[in-house]
Amino acid sequence: MKPYFIKTPRILERLFSSYTWRFDTDRKEIFLTFDDGPTPEITPFVLKQLKQYNAKATFFCIGKNIENHPEIFHQILSEKHSVGNHTQNHLNGWKTKNINYLNSVLKCEDVISNLADKTKESKLFRPPYGRIKKSQAKEILKRGYRIIMWNVLSADFDKSISKEKCLENVLKNTKKGGIIVFHDSLKASEKLQFVLPKVLEEFSKKGFSFKGIH
Repeated sequence: MKPYFIKTPRILERLFSSYTWRFDTDRKEIFLTFDDGPTPEITPFVLKQLKQYNAKATFFCIGKNIENHPEIFHQILSEKHSVGNHTQNHLNGWKTKNINYLNSVLKCEDVISNLADKTKESKLFRPPYGRIKKSQAKEILKRGYRIIMWNVLSADFDKSISKEKCLENVLKNTKKGGIIVFHDSLKASEKLQFVLPKVLEEFSKKGFSFKGIH
């Protein structure tokens, strides 16, 4: 497993200031995000947990997963969560030619547009693995997207850490306006099932609300 930041350094936020890393707000609100779905084995669990706390979130969906599970994508929308583009095939921008990367983004855009109300959905994009070339980002921003990154990484994908450590990553580092990354994927499902209910409970007790990104 390559090293990664749990808490995004401010220097990265400044270097890549055209991306959204967090929100400046005086309100006690948090922005939960879920990457890589929809996945039948875990996304419905996530939606059920969110509903219990009247929490809204943002789901960055892979186009092929939307095509395979449109009923779950419809459930995400019907429960008033936000959705974003996560490419058609979960591409690593650093390892992908620009034309192929952009085509994957546009294909996912078509899939989302066919199922979602264009007038209600803002254009949100998150690069898989957080890896995107500046040249790719420039093209995506030019097409009216906001590139949503994060300032807290749960690391639910990391098999080398415990579920307790994953929970600690979120509880210790999340502040007002924070954008947290989870994954509604099979790989992350064991940790997510442990961590998400506790995150929702702990921050709700502290008076926080959970918002989707619009």
